[in-house]
Amino acid sequence: MTKSRQRLILSTLLLSSLLIWLDGTILNTAFETLADPVAGLGATPAQLQWATGSYTLVVATLMFTAGALGDRFGHRTVLATGMLVFAAASGWAAYAGDPGQLIAARAAMGVGGALIVPASTAVLMWTFSGPARATAIGLSSASAGVGMALGPPLAGVLLDRFWWGSVFLVNIPVAALALVGIVALVPNFRSPTPRPLDPAGLLLSITGLASLAYGLIRAGQVASWTPAEVWAPILAGLVLLTGFVVTELRIRQPSFDPRLLARRMFGGGNAALGLLLFAMTASSFYGAFYLQGARGFTPLEAGLAFTPAAFGTIVGAPVGVHLVRLWSLRRVAVTALTTAALAMGSMTLFGLDTPLIWNELVFLVQGLSIGMVIGPVTTALLSTLPLERAGAGSAVTNTVRQAGSVLGIAVGGTIMSLAYRAGFDAAMPSAPDQARVSAEQARHLAGVLHRPELARAADVAFIDAMHVSAVWTMAIALCGAVVLALALRPERRRAQTPRPEAVKAGAH
Repeated sequence: MTKSRQRLILSTLLLSSLLIWLDGTILNTAFETLADPVAGLGATPAQLQWATGSYTLVVATLMFTAGALGDRFGHRTVLATGMLVFAAASGWAAYAGDPGQLIAARAAMGVGGALIVPASTAVLMWTFSGPARATAIGLSSASAGVGMALGPPLAGVLLDRFWWGSVFLVNIPVAALALVGIVALVPNFRSPTPRPLDPAGLLLSITGLASLAYGLIRAGQVASWTPAEVWAPILAGLVLLTGFVVTELRIRQPSFDPRLLARRMFGGGNAALGLLLFAMTASSFYGAFYLQGARGFTPLEAGLAFTPAAFGTIVGAPVGVHLVRLWSLRRVAVTALTTAALAMGSMTLFGLDTPLIWNELVFLVQGLSIGMVIGPVTTALLSTLPLERAGAGSAVTNTVRQAGSVLGIAVGGTIMSLAYRAGFDAAMPSAPDQARVSAEQARHLAGVLHRPELARAADVAFIDAMHVSAVWTMAIALCGAVVLALALRPERRRAQTPRPEAVKAGAH
């Protein structure tokens, strides 16, 4: 295969990866609009959590099965199928008539995303070898960070000119361009020893993660952790996920291989990335509401406010790769992840009147730090595995990241809801129940009833809730930094005990 064709294939794969990760965050800027009963769908916080969580849930649980499908039917076939499903589901999401339809469409988009991600990684591994493969993996990892960072500003531009469905319609021309590249350039690679399908693992993983997410989100709806409808799904989810791990350990060729996580560097590094994605999705959930709801920014202004984060991620990835060559991966990545955690925690210092320049500086630092973590760490993790284990390793890495995103939305949104309700109830004990659902509902009700005090109380309660959430996200990200530091610690060389013959020879 010529180098020019390799570059064109890589460009196609990067476009596919960018599209998937872009869609993971582009919805965040549309939250405020979707929550509006007039301009949007009147979605509640729980429905918005599911609109995001249904996508990442399906991607996380279907991804490793999609890898086995690629081994059997060819990775180009699976990649092209995933792109078609993703484009069709994007059109469905754009014209959803209510929050339930939007959630279902987002789940369908997750099916497409789950088919795309492992197939893209497999094609990359088959196309490149040696140092070129490491470079390609690094670029692919960086494109994930760039996609996540570019989502909010792109959504802001679209929402300023069009209706909320435009944030999904924009996927269709990008998917069409990627599909042309896939069909024209990508060979239909397939494994000579295809992995068996894993229906039991698929069922256990999707029901377990969905049950766990449902219980966590339901806690925010009922404002309590004690009802059986909250703790029973959480407990069932943990049991099902434990059964999933046990089932995969008993399979000779599992689609999701938990044994890989037993390797200190691979397992610890993936755990750290999962915690980082957990914190990122949680902070982005309340960050969009902060700028548009509490501060009153337009979607375009809020999207542009996230531009420093996009720029930081784009710059941070290559800077991180360069710094790793000068210093160790451990020193660079752990420092960067710690910095990202502190940047998330600095949201506790922000209020309704904080000068925007401080938000921009924090977003820039956070983007730079995240870029310096995701690219170098992902490259290092996959490089530790032999080629025949690269597909399984990629499935584990991507599944852990998406699972972190699912739990980040579920836990982060629930903590936000609980803290908001507690603060609002204390300030306005006689307010209508609708105002307790969310700050967006309270502001809308304040306009309808001509009660501005409801909006003021909602803003104050939201800021207090954001501060509580910022502490939690910072703690989660710091845990990730600790895990990464332990995973990347250098191996200790055992001191060699001199043999008795050598001791005697030295004595003479």
